[in-house]
Amino acid sequence: MIREEEVYKIGRLGKAHGVKGEVSFQFDDDIFDRVDADYLVLEIDGILVPFFMEEYRFRSDSLALVKFCDVDTQQRASELTGCGVYFPRALAEEDDTPTLNSLVGFDLVEAKGGKTVGKIAAVDDATANILFELEDGRLIPASDDLITDINTKERTITMEIPEGLLEL
Repeated sequence: MIREEEVYKIGRLGKAHGVKGEVSFQFDDDIFDRVDADYLVLEIDGILVPFFMEEYRFRSDSLALVKFCDVDTQQRASELTGCGVYFPRALAEEDDTPTLNSLVGFDLVEAKGGKTVGKIAAVDDATANILFELEDGRLIPASDDLITDINTKERTITMEIPEGLLEL
């Protein structure tokens, strides 16, 4: 059984495309193309299920059409509409540079003193200033200038957090 901490969300499936089982895939992270992955993990009724890909093709910078194995009809593809799409963290770690979405669930540690500030619940990249959203709702700038270390084994990000930011 795949556990939630073993994967991270990279997008959502849209509508069925055509009659042969292709489905549109709106993604935030193209890690599935950069790392050799045979499968993606779909969340179906709250359960994480691996689906092997036969093929995929890009339609834009954030949209691809995916054909999964054993999904051969438009009806079967439409049953997947709206499913969250996840990528295995173990495969993502093969890529030298972790993606922002792969950092969700990491502990944020203050460089001065080594105190854990909180756990990253989401990454807000809706604007030019990317933010880490902590579980308690606080927002921390996800600037390369502030990040001093990313430890994928311990799942921590060490940052130099500007003074007073945590009190806002």
